[in-house]
Amino acid sequence: MKKIFLLLCFVISLSCISQESSEVSKVISTTEAEDKTAILAVMKLQEEAWSANDLEGFMKGYWKNDSLKFYGSSGLTKGWQQTLDNYKKGYPTKEHSGTLNFKINDISKIDEGSYWVMGEYYLKRSVGDANGVFIIIFKKIEGVWKIVADMSC
Repeated sequence: MKKIFLLLCFVISLSCISQESSEVSKVISTTEAEDKTAILAVMKLQEEAWSANDLEGFMKGYWKNDSLKFYGSSGLTKGWQQTLDNYKKGYPTKEHSGTLNFKINDISKIDEGSYWVMGEYYLKRSVGDANGVFIIIFKKIEGVWKIVADMSC
């Protein structure tokens, strides 16, 4: 009888551990899905701001810090303000900024609190369309997803 009781306790323990492990997996995948949804929401707001020629609004998706890095056809830019200044210089009017659309090809977790996003951008403009590719790094800073590095060309 003792053996049956011990065996029953062992089976019940395994069942609880298996169920707990399954629930932890659901929490992790839900968190990752929520992270990706939040990152896509930042990028949607960027599309809208850019398309309204609101470059300051577009820059709200970026980390407002001197350590922000942007790498494009003009080389490496360091810092939030310099990145904004470059955008203002390159896209001074609505005709130059046009309408922005992103096509997201991949969002992958790098580690806890950071993801890379790979994709394509399409600028529909009266002065001539501009299209290219990008890889951006998002990091969760003080509970908010921000771009900390951007390579666009």
